[in-house]
Amino acid sequence: MRWSKTLQLAEVHCEGEIGKVITGGVIGVPGATMLDKMNYINEVDDSLRRLVVLEPRGCLQMSVNLLLPPTRPEADAGFIVLQADKAHPMSGSNCICVVTALLELGMMPMQEPLTTVVLDTPAGLVTARASCENGRCVGVSLDMVPSFVERLEVSIDTAEFGTIKADIAFGGVYYALIDVAQTGLSIAPEHARELATAGVALREQINRQVRVQHPELKAVNEVAYVMFRHRLDQHTWQTCTTLPPGRVDRSPCGTGSSANLATLSARGLVSTGDQLVSRSTIGGEFRVELLGNTEVAGRPAVLPRVTGRAWLYGLQQLGVDPDDPLSAGFMLSDTWGPAFPG
Repeated sequence: MRWSKTLQLAEVHCEGEIGKVITGGVIGVPGATMLDKMNYINEVDDSLRRLVVLEPRGCLQMSVNLLLPPTRPEADAGFIVLQADKAHPMSGSNCICVVTALLELGMMPMQEPLTTVVLDTPAGLVTARASCENGRCVGVSLDMVPSFVERLEVSIDTAEFGTIKADIAFGGVYYALIDVAQTGLSIAPEHARELATAGVALREQINRQVRVQHPELKAVNEVAYVMFRHRLDQHTWQTCTTLPPGRVDRSPCGTGSSANLATLSARGLVSTGDQLVSRSTIGGEFRVELLGNTEVAGRPAVLPRVTGRAWLYGLQQLGVDPDDPLSAGFMLSDTWGPAFPG
């Protein structure tokens, strides 16, 4: 047997959302910053993402996190989120997976009862505080990047639902947050397929009608995801983030929950010290706390803290046979949808 490439991965999930972590086999990615490295993957060489995410080695219902040395001296490690459509700058559930893998595999020393890990992401520095007991990572709290509202209650003309309202907010990436009642659906496992299809279609329509540009991150210039939401009580929200080419996040979604927190703050519905619960389609929960307020390029922003848990469930080694005709990966429309052939 002769492999032209060998990768080692940790298999991890956060509240049901798979976030594998590449722990070995990638020496580096060109770029002075983590954002530069992400842009290189998206704009120059996409082969690694395709290798690990697409079939026959990957599947739609997962992310893979590329672990890299940090580009900033204050960080312990860096990572980039590889997903079905492209590399993304930040994800709360994937960040929790990365911290859990780093500590439980001994890649960083674990200190009980609390270990602090600073992560270098394309969206900025993220400080994670891991609660540790008996060699296990039993919870991870993330001090997320500052989150802010771009626009509230934007009118969107849609083919499926007529005119609807959406909040556009940044929580690590840009989200369109839509009250799910506007679609006639509810956030429940039996509606996951319909929500996924609706969310991806709405994302395309929203990006045609609404322009966004992060004031400090040039490459962050589109709505990445649609999050459907539904308020259960004063402190609890159901959330359903939809991801291209057509699936729902199994976790409550840390970046989306941060964006939602920014919209609630902008409306005066939460204040410093308040804690909310985000509950996923399958019932998993994140705790979301408003730590305080700040500014991003002069605009009001909030400082969210997201707490959740991940589980390490396996180790994997991937190899590429130089004669494998499918080494570049493939997609079929039965799973990936007609918008993502290849």
